Parts: sequence; structure tokens; C-alpha cells
Amino acid sequence: MHFVDKERLLDKINTFKHFGDDGMGGITRYALSKEDLLAREEFKRRMEEAGCIVYSDDLANMYALLKGSDAKAKKIVMASHCDSVKNGGNYDGILGVLSAMEVIETISSQKIPHKHDIVAMIWTNEEGSLYPPAIMCSSIVCGPYLPKEIAKNYDENKLLNSKSVIDKTTTFKEALDKFPYKGKKENRINPKDYEAMFELHIEQGPILETNRKEVGVVPCVLGMCNFSIETKGVANHAGTTPMKYRKDALFAMAKVLIKIHEELDKIPDLVYTTGEINVHPCVHTVIPDHCLMSLDARHVSDEVIEKVKHIISSLPNEVEGCTLKTHLEWDRKTTYFNKTLVSYVEESVKELGYSYQYINSGAGHDAQFAAYMLPTTMIFVPSKDGRSHCDEEYSSPTHCYQACNVLLNAVLKCDERGVK
Repeated sequence: MHFVDKERLLDKINTFKHFGDDGMGGITRYALSKEDLLAREEFKRRMEEAGCIVYSDDLANMYALLKGSDAKAKKIVMASHCDSVKNGGNYDGILGVLSAMEVIETISSQKIPHKHDIVAMIWTNEEGSLYPPAIMCSSIVCGPYLPKEIAKNYDENKLLNSKSVIDKTTTFKEALDKFPYKGKKENRINPKDYEAMFELHIEQGPILETNRKEVGVVPCVLGMCNFSIETKGVANHAGTTPMKYRKDALFAMAKVLIKIHEELDKIPDLVYTTGEINVHPCVHTVIPDHCLMSLDARHVSDEVIEKVKHIISSLPNEVEGCTLKTHLEWDRKTTYFNKTLVSYVEESVKELGYSYQYINSGAGHDAQFAAYMLPTTMIFVPSKDGRSHCDEEYSSPTHCYQACNVLLNAVLKCDERGVK
């Protein structure tokens, strides 16, 4: 077995905390921002010191390549992202990049023999915090390999013209054209030149910590569906309209929400969220005449997702005198990772003597799109108190070190044996 340098890994974690430090323990590091640029410059500096060739593609995805002994062998890539949400944490995404860097530095410094070129990669704009949507550039790169029902939601031209949520004017393409690390399209990751992809990531949930497991072996990303639910009533004066004459869109939506909970709570292991709600006119003296709500539901079983879709589409057309409409915005099936790569991760965990469990990913990641293009898998690191996308996000030095050791050994197994 091989081991990374724990102190060198922690040094990277502590260094990259400064690139977008929000002063409250976390970071705000939007894609293509000056903070993103600082992180990438540090990535480039360290990787070149480790003997890598550093380059980028037309979406500013960055690659640091450590040459292998077999020029004909395909590349093995370890990839994640370095952008964050507003007031996010110091581990989401970036830990995967730092771990990939540490694997390369370990292979280089310890002169570990390897046939394949080993690559550390940064995906651009995974969070979509400044330029929506999330997982933007992996959806573009992997677009030709995605199922049609997924690909239709990720039109490259529309994505490139996504506007900044701050100034409402600057497009992603405009920012990309000015970014120093925009490269050539022919440099994009692809199945012809790449053997496999690994992504190390924090769990972003409480399961591993609750079960006292040190590493998560990830077989899949959960399938999901997303609905918009709309109620329409009649606006009227709040003080002069008796209750029995009202058509209150917000009250109707509250009834719908309770009904949804009653039905969906019957489904084991389903997670669902009504995270967005808009009310019109949102004035305290006016009865609401319009309410729009989102519903996000996730489960490993495609049959269960179909059941959720049936439950939502079967809601009545009228509630409390208000019209009710539902619309399926988009859905996706469960994305399963390559079984051979999953076995390399599990074998490495066992050999290292760490406790582990299989854990499905409830969150989306660049790896879920990459899995349609080439063999892919993930490794999860426990998150303290299950917190993520916040200043309090934290994974212990020991857990980060352990997962990085798993990544190193799983990559070396892939280098030796290939992928079936």
C-alpha cells in the first residue's frame, strides 16, 4: 500500500482557504472570478513543481498531467471543482482537487511506477452560483454522450449565454473569453484519450458520521425529478373580504403541500424538498392570487421516481377554489458508476483497514455526467454534523488523509489492471 503526505495535504487545504475567504470561516469563490483565478494559479504552480504539464480547454477546465511510462496508454483523471456557493465551505469540491494534486505529488516524489498518464483536473462552474445552472461545463463536455432526455436541458449555446445573477448582464461566455485559463477545445477530456475518472468529494450529509464510518464507497448518484406547482386564486382586500368568499392561492398551496407530504412520506428512503416558493403580490393587505412552488424528489429506484411523478400529476385541478397546475420541469434516472472502479475503491479501503460503507450520492456532481462518457466513480469523506454549503462545513484532517490514501491506491490499481 502507498500513503500520501498528510502534512502536505493539510498545507494545501489551509492555503486554498485564503482564495475567497469570507471572514466567517468559509469562502465565496465563484467560477471565473478573481478568487477562482488565484486558486488556479496556485494549482498550476504546485503541479508544475511536481513535474506536470498544465493546460486547459475552451471552457477553462484545467488539467495537470504527470507522464506515465506507456505513451499508448489512456489517461487516468482525478477531477472535481474549485468554485463554491456564496458563503460556502473549504471542502466542497476543492478537497477533490487538492486530493488529486496530493496523489500526483506523492507519485512524483516517491517515484511510484505507473504506465498511464495521471491527471488532476478542475471542472469549471460546477456550482453555477454566479452563472446558473450547476454542473455546467461537465454537461457541455459530456453532452454528446448524455441520454437525450437529459441533454435537452443542457443546450451549450444557452449555457454559454447564462447571465450573472449579480449584474444580470455579463454572460458566462463573456467572462470565459476574458479568463486567462481559457484554452483549446481539442484539450477537452474525452473517452478516446481517457481510461477512467475518479472524484473524491465530501459527503455533504450526516450518514457516514452517524454510522461512524471513515470512508464512503459510492455506487451511484440518485435519480430525481423536479416539479413546479402553481395555484391561482383571486386578489382582494385583506380586511373587507369575508373568509368564505376568498380564493387564497397561498392557503391552497399550503393544503397541497400537506397532501404531498402525506403521500410521499409513505415511500421508504425517498427524500424530497419544497425549497422555493413565490407568492404574488406578497403584500400584507392583499389576499394572494398566485403561488408557485418547487418540488425536488430523489431516490435510487427509477420506479419510485415514476411513482412520485404519478402522485404529483394526479393532484386535483382545483383546491380551495383555486386552480392547481403541476409541471415536470425535468427528471433523470439513477446514474450508476463503473463496477470495476467501485471495486478498486472498496479493495483499497479494506487493505488500508479503514471502516466504510456503500453510500449513494443524493447530490449531483460532475462525475454523474462524466459517467456517461467514460468509466467513473466517487469516494466520499465524512462531513462534520452533515453540514455543507455553509461556513461551518468541515471534514477532519484524519478523514481527508484517509480518503486521499484510498484515492491514491485505487488509481494505482486502475493503472495496473485497467477497467473492464
